[in-house]
Amino acid sequence: MMVNLFSSFDPTTSLHLPLNWTSVILSFVLIPLSYWLIPHRTMYLWNKIISTLHQEFKTLIGPSSGSTFIFVSLFSLILYNNFLGLFPYVFTGSSHLVMTLTLALPLWLTFMIFGWINNTVHMLAHLVPQGTPPILMPFMVCIETISNIIRPGTLAVRLAANMIAGHLLLTLLGNTGSLIPKSILIILLLTQILLLILESAVAIIQSYVFAVLSTLYSSEVT
Repeated sequence: MMVNLFSSFDPTTSLHLPLNWTSVILSFVLIPLSYWLIPHRTMYLWNKIISTLHQEFKTLIGPSSGSTFIFVSLFSLILYNNFLGLFPYVFTGSSHLVMTLTLALPLWLTFMIFGWINNTVHMLAHLVPQGTPPILMPFMVCIETISNIIRPGTLAVRLAANMIAGHLLLTLLGNTGSLIPKSILIILLLTQILLLILESAVAIIQSYVFAVLSTLYSSEVT
């Protein structure tokens, strides 16, 4: 029985142990099985998606700026966890800032360290946009610095907030099923199905946005 509306996002179980986080590592158990099976249409479709993402990320990064494997893997990890959270009684790891910050902060910090050590002049030039009047340069440096510092926070909060919002709406509507007349129950079911389709689209979009923004941040330091 639910204690409150946010209890579905609680990583602890009735044993007071954070066992719900095991849903995050299920990918390491399920995904490698595909490498030992005969290729099928689903695998061909997934390989096509991966190839398309690779080409797009390569365009964003540039031909001489490194590999896109880390961003494709990041997209796959977030997408898997987002979709896994749509199943009943499955904990959504990507709805917690603990996980999203763990993904965003090390990436951003690595980009910043690499950029300031290897391309210091280029990083300093990013703090003052081209064409800025001299009197506004100190203000633009402050604004760009703050904007750069909050990037990992915005990445993490955007993903977590979008996952929580849709799941809360589905939970809220699902809990009202036993309280409404049977005559309008079909409307509730149709609404739930539409929201589930919308959440599936949000799961794809948010994983794509996270990976693309990470790619753009990496392209700015080279």
